[in-house]
Order: sequence, then structure tokens, then C-alpha cells
Amino acid sequence: MSAPTENRSTVTEREARQVAEAARERDWHKPSFAKELFLGRFRLDLVHPHPMPGEQSVRRGEEFLAKLRAFCEAEIDSARIEREARIPDEVVAGLKELGALGMKIDPKYGGLGLSQLYYNKALALVGSVSPAVGALLSAHQSIGVPQPLKMFGTEEQKEAFLPRCARTDISAFLLTEPDVGSDPARLATTAVPDGDEYVLDGVKLWTTNGVVADLLVVMARVPKSEGHKGGITAFVVEAGSEGITVEHRNAFMGLRGIENGVTRFHRVRVPAGHRIGPEGAGLKIALTTLNTGRLSLPAMCAGAGKWCLKIAREWSAEREQWGKPLALHEAVGAKISFIAATTFALEAVLDLSSQMADEDRNDIRIEAALAKLYGSEMAWRMADELVQIRGGRGYETAESLKARGERAVPAEQMLRDLRINRIFEGSTEIMHLLIAREAVDAHLAVAGDLIDPAKSLPEKAKAGAQAGVFYAKWLPKLVAGPGQLPSSYGEFRHGVDLSTHLRYIERTSRRLARATFYGMSRWQGRMETKQGFLGRIVDIGAELFAMSAACVRAERLRTRDEHGREAYQLADAFCRQARVRVEELFGRLWTNTDDLDRKVVKGVLGGAYTWLEEGIVDPSQDGPWIADATPGPSAHENARRPYGG
Repeated sequence: MSAPTENRSTVTEREARQVAEAARERDWHKPSFAKELFLGRFRLDLVHPHPMPGEQSVRRGEEFLAKLRAFCEAEIDSARIEREARIPDEVVAGLKELGALGMKIDPKYGGLGLSQLYYNKALALVGSVSPAVGALLSAHQSIGVPQPLKMFGTEEQKEAFLPRCARTDISAFLLTEPDVGSDPARLATTAVPDGDEYVLDGVKLWTTNGVVADLLVVMARVPKSEGHKGGITAFVVEAGSEGITVEHRNAFMGLRGIENGVTRFHRVRVPAGHRIGPEGAGLKIALTTLNTGRLSLPAMCAGAGKWCLKIAREWSAEREQWGKPLALHEAVGAKISFIAATTFALEAVLDLSSQMADEDRNDIRIEAALAKLYGSEMAWRMADELVQIRGGRGYETAESLKARGERAVPAEQMLRDLRINRIFEGSTEIMHLLIAREAVDAHLAVAGDLIDPAKSLPEKAKAGAQAGVFYAKWLPKLVAGPGQLPSSYGEFRHGVDLSTHLRYIERTSRRLARATFYGMSRWQGRMETKQGFLGRIVDIGAELFAMSAACVRAERLRTRDEHGREAYQLADAFCRQARVRVEELFGRLWTNTDDLDRKVVKGVLGGAYTWLEEGIVDPSQDGPWIADATPGPSAHENARRPYGG
């Protein structure tokens, strides 16, 4: 039996919630399409007409994409990266020469200054040839040093670090610890003030790029003391500093080329000038960085969908069964239709969210989170369907296919590589809770004290009065709307009628808001424990957002004479498929096994069903479930391997 893990920090559920809540960006200074959608208000005017990039942005982006495509085709050997589980040094050197490390960095600091839209197009392109290379570039720029410095760094910090990040240095983001995942209240790495420096001690886990990084963004807890506010704080740290040891390079089922490791800090001295923002602002910096940084994952998911569609089309036209092409069998055709329609929708969600991020007119914290959640889930499903379409060849490795004389199609690798996206940068389950918290923000703002058991009776009475005023105005608006008028959204009728889907979105948005209100009324303070219910609420909202994006994109393509007819067909197919999923989710809001599941879980944890585990041999080897992360000097050889070093 494994020994229990020692030295775990003890944090109550309430304390953990308070830390997360304090790090939230609470105010809404700009409109949010998705926030309004969850409140029952379908604000089509916030996304239609579809926002468009400027001419200079397009020219700069297209020029770089052309160079990047040529480099990907000539220099990146995906099979070699998969086989050797490393990205060759010469590939990274070539990317540096192209300026790919600085795609989002301002030209004044040596970067390319690409828009979010074209940055994501670049990631989709690179990720299609090698997801490992896509992960390298994304981790470096989306959550590594460049993004938090761009948003929160001083001018001195930008001048010192951004030119390096743009051309020569790889960066990594270090938050997760062996016993700390999505619960930052238990963060154990410390940064103790010592004069004009901080002394870092602790262990970080799953540090993507950490093995090869030159610069690190490290989240550590500063103890509260005289002259120091304390709290979770962000630092830029030189990866080669004395006391930093990469103790292990992790290996995974997919993304075999990524340089992800375990990093130990032992009395690492960091200048106070390398602190990003004030003490205690680290978690807020991390979450704010992720608001747009999360769009890198759906970018690569959209690229994966495009590849799945290409292979499904070519293979199912070539392969014959029972006298006709595979694609013409309905069971297979439904899968191909799903892949085509969903790929269109994923790109629509990505482009819309990216352009809104570039224009900075809207608050996109919910949109970016929905894009990450929806993209990672749907890309995984598309890859799974591709493997099924390919049959045994889908399960066979590309190397094996090539060795026996067939086209080396890495379908099984795509499935393995995409699987991590449902966990990376917030698991699906955590994203459900994060989005649900933002979606019900308006309710908690007026009625939060009413359902908080810690509040006094006078405070609850005051909250009740505020809630009464809010709901007296809000609830009547959920009864009727434009979705009930057959003439609404008539500008979306061109051969194929998309107006019917927009009316459905408007009606369903109000229905979703009513369901949310009913859930809050029914469970009140226990609402946050109803994770099954909240997850389905969020999934419905994700489908409605994707439907909206698909329709708006189809209309944009039609007005620009860019495959408009075909775009309308794909949008129509996607919306019809999505509506089936939405209705199923609504049914499961109230008809489900959530209560029974909780009873079964208690039985499992209590040992009531251990008899069910009999008759097997567990191949797992002995050892603790969570490795010891006690601060101290490293007993391991340093596995750090900077590129070109």
C-alpha cells in the first residue's frame, strides 16, 4: 500500500473559494455577448456584422503565414518528432529566425506584432503539422513571459525581457505543483522577501517548456510581514539561476515532443524588480492572462478539425464497401457531416473571439473560456470519429502503415495529442465551474448575500430587497422576444434559411436564463454543489454561442462572396446538429442520475463495492499517489536542456 503523502497544506473549502473569488475580475466595464446570452438576452448586435481585421493587420498576417507555411512544409518532420520525442534544435532555430517566438510581441520590442486573429491562424497551421511545436509556441507566448508582461509589466521589464522573448529565449509558465492543481489556495512555493530580493523555495509540476526554457513566470506565495502585503505573486525568473533544478522530463501519451518537466527551486534569489505587478496579484495576473491566452488551444483544435475533414474526405471516397464509397453509407456519412459542420463552427467561434479580442470592444472572458471548453471537447470527438472511419488503419500507427506500404496517416497520434486539451489550461470540469460562476455573476451581485450562510439577518434582508427589485425588472423580459416572430433576422435568409436558427437561439437563451433562475431558487446556497446541473447549463450556452458564431460567419462569407452558399449549408447543418444536443441537455437538467451518482460514489469511497474489483491484477507499481514536494536542495541531476545549448 502506498504511504500517505506528507506535508500537505490544509485549506478549507470556504478559504479556497475566497482565494479564487478574490482573484476574479469582478467588474464588467464592457459588454459581453456570452454573458448576455446566459442572462436571456440575445445581443446579436454585439457580433453582427462580423468584426473584421484592418488591411495592415491582414497584410502583415498573410505575409507571415506564407513564410510559416513554407517552413512547416520544408523543415518540420512530424514523424521524426513523434519518433524521437523531441523537437530538433534546428527546427527551433528556424522558428526563432522567422520571428515565430515573437508573433504577439510589439515590433518596438523586436516582435512581429501580429493580431490575435493571425496569431491563432499561425498556431492552427503549425499545430496541424506538429501539435508539439504548436504547444511550444503557444506555451511560450500565450501564458509564458510575453503575455503577462504585455498586460502588467513595467516599461523597464518589457525592455529587458520582451526583445529576448521575441527572438532568442523560450519561456514557460509555472503555477501547478505536485499537490496543487486548480486549487491555488494551497500553493506551497514561497517567495520570502530579503532586502531587494525574494528567495524562492518549492516544486513546480507539468512545466510545459520548463525543460528548455530560458525565462520562467513563477507563481509563489509571499508571506505577509511588515511592509509586505503578501499573497500569491508573479515573478520573472532566469531559468539558469543557481538553485533551479529540472528534476525530471515528463513523458505523456501524446504530445511526445513537448519539453514538460518538474522544476525545483531551492533558495533561488530573484530581484524585486522582476516581480510582475504588486504582491498578492499573481493569481489575478494568471487568470487575466488566460482570458485571451486560452484562445491558443481552440486555434489548434480548429486546425485539427480541418485535418480530420481532409483525411475523412479522401479516405472515404477511396475506400469502397459493399459496392459503393464508404462515405455514401449513412453511418459513415453522418460522421463526416459532423466533422465538416463542427470544423466550420469551431473556426467561426475562434475567428469571432479572436477579432473581438483584437478590437477590445467587448469583454471576452466568457467567450474565450467557452471557445476553449467547446473546442477541446469537439476536436476530441472529431478525432475519435476519424479513427472510427479509418477502422483498423485508424488504430494503427503511421510508422506501421508506412512500413507495410500504405499512406502514413497519423490518426491515432492525433487522438492522443488532442486528449490533453480537455485538461490543459483548465480541465473541462473546472471550465464548467469557472464559466458558470461568470454566467451567474449578475444573480450573485444582487442576491449573493441572500444565499450566503455567513451573512447576518439584516444583510440577508437588504439582499432580499435588492434581489426583489432586480428580478421584478428581469423576469418579465424572459417571457417573450424576437425569437417568436417569424420575420425576425430576415437578413439571414439566402437560399438556406438561417433565420430560424437565430430565432431558436433567442428563444433558447431566455429558456436557459429561466432554468438558471429556477435552479438558484430551488437550491440557493447549495447551487454551487450542483456541478452536474451547472455543467449542462454551460454546455447549452456553449452550443448557443457556437450556433451564433456559425450563422454570423456564414453571412460574412456570403457578403464577401467567399463560398457563401456552402457556408450557409454548413452553418445550417451545424445548427441542426447543435439543436439536437441542446434539447438533450435541457432534458438532462431535471431528468438525470446526479443524486443516485452521489450515493454510489459514497459507497465506492466507503468500500461497499470492493468485491467488484476482485478477479484482476493491478499492474501499477508501488509508490505515493503524489510525490513529496518538501522544500530543500535537489537530489537529482539537472535535466535542463536549453535549445542550442
